[in-house]
Amino acid sequence: MTTQPTLKESMHDYLRAARSGLLDRVDGLGEYDLRRPMTPTGTNLLGLVKHLAGLEFGYLGSTFGRPPAEELPWIADKSIWQGADMWATPAESSGYLLDAYRAGCDHADATITALELDAPGTVSWWSEGSRDTTLGVIMTRMISETSQHAGHADIVRELIDGRTSTENGEVGDADWWADWHAKVQAAADPFK
Repeated sequence: MTTQPTLKESMHDYLRAARSGLLDRVDGLGEYDLRRPMTPTGTNLLGLVKHLAGLEFGYLGSTFGRPPAEELPWIADKSIWQGADMWATPAESSGYLLDAYRAGCDHADATITALELDAPGTVSWWSEGSRDTTLGVIMTRMISETSQHAGHADIVRELIDGRTSTENGEVGDADWWADWHAKVQAAADPFK
C-alpha cells in the first residue's frame, strides 16, 4: 500500500518541478541568448534565474533565521532595490548565477526539511505589521513566484529559438504550427 504525500511534501514537489522547468529553459543556450532582453521591459533568462536565487535565499532562508553563509552581492550592496536582480552584469557569468540559484535552492530545501509548515518566520523587507508569516505561506509564495517566472522563461526561450516546454513536434510539424498560428491570428483580426 502506498502512502499519500503530506501537504508539505506535495508543496515541495511542486516547487522542485517549477525550479526544474526554469532550469530546463536555460539549458543549451549561449551567454548572449541567456542575457539579451526579449521583451520591452527587459525580461531575460539569466535575470529570472538571478531574481529567483535571491528569493530562495531570502524567503526560504533569512525569513526563518537561516541566512546564507555569504550574502549575494546585489543584496549586500542593496542594488536589488534598483532592479539589479533582474539582469546579469558582464562580470556575472551564467555559471556563477546558475550555481547561485542551485545553492539557493539547496539552502531553501534544508529549511523546508528542517521546519514544519506552521513554523514562524519574519520577512524583514515587508511592510511593518505584515512581516510575520509561516513556512507554509512562504512555500506557497515561492511555488507561485517560481512557476510564474518559469512561465516567463518558457515564453522567452520560445522567442529565442522556438523551443517550448513541450516539444512542438509532439503536437504537429512546422506546417501544422503555421496553420495553427494563422487560425489564431484570423480569430484576432476582426478586433483590429
